[in-house]
Amino acid sequence: PLVSVVTVNYNQSEVTCEFLESFRHITYPETEIFVVDNASPNDHPEIIKEKYPEIHFIQTEKNLGFAGGNNAALPYCKGKYILFINNDTEVPAGFLEPLVEVLEENPQVAMVSPKIHYFHTPNTFQFAGFTPIHPITIRNFAIGFGEQDHGQYDMTCETGSIFGAAMLVSMDVIRKVGMMTEVFFLYYEEHDWAEHIKKAGYKIYYQGKSLVLHKESISTVKDSPFQIFYLTRGRILYARRNNRGFVKVLSMLYLNLVAVPKQIVRYLVKKRADLAKASLRAMWWHATHYKNIHGLPQLPEKTN
Repeated sequence: PLVSVVTVNYNQSEVTCEFLESFRHITYPETEIFVVDNASPNDHPEIIKEKYPEIHFIQTEKNLGFAGGNNAALPYCKGKYILFINNDTEVPAGFLEPLVEVLEENPQVAMVSPKIHYFHTPNTFQFAGFTPIHPITIRNFAIGFGEQDHGQYDMTCETGSIFGAAMLVSMDVIRKVGMMTEVFFLYYEEHDWAEHIKKAGYKIYYQGKSLVLHKESISTVKDSPFQIFYLTRGRILYARRNNRGFVKVLSMLYLNLVAVPKQIVRYLVKKRADLAKASLRAMWWHATHYKNIHGLPQLPEKTN
């Protein structure tokens, strides 16, 4: 079946071209590729279309974030399955077949991620599945993280959540359940999406027979105020969107009275007042935003 491939570019045309170059060598026969440029301010994204004329190139009018950038391509996708994949990845030739196989063999599986190695640290895991997200702490762990690959995670199995850097998703499920919400802008949106899809009765899988190489954090500086704001905001937002009743009360108390204050104190001790402020801004966002934070956007009708 046809697989529509969607990748988002933001100020990284060269990196995106490296991804597309690796993709040219894959063995899976039926794909169409969409590159969404998220209104890059300091880049010349037109070179992507010049070098790779086979792609469909979409430019947004403003930066729509991770979910918004990916969603921008969906109305144009004709595939039975959609591969959402980071532009800062490279792919081995046979990576796609095992992912398609999982969804083809079990209609109850809605989304699947491959194993992910760090590109710059050969044979080292970033991801081999996730533990479930804890409903109170909103924390989970990447299985295999930092380990050498000795074939120990070459299995195919259900997993706690999906990995946003590379995920194959059924278009039929997207039509039924909805697209990724754009309210997060960055971080947690794929976990939120996976949770909504699970609640609709589907399963999330990990495919250890497929591999993607990830050039982690080329686009986002580690421990920047930008990153801390969206991580903190996203963690609380996930709890607000996915918890109910007593569990929701407990998670709100934990996040707002324990986890985030502890984080702020840690940043102040490290003399990182900028990160402490970013954490406070995230809490303030939640104190001032009550409407339009729930639900998933529906896929618009197909456009030619």
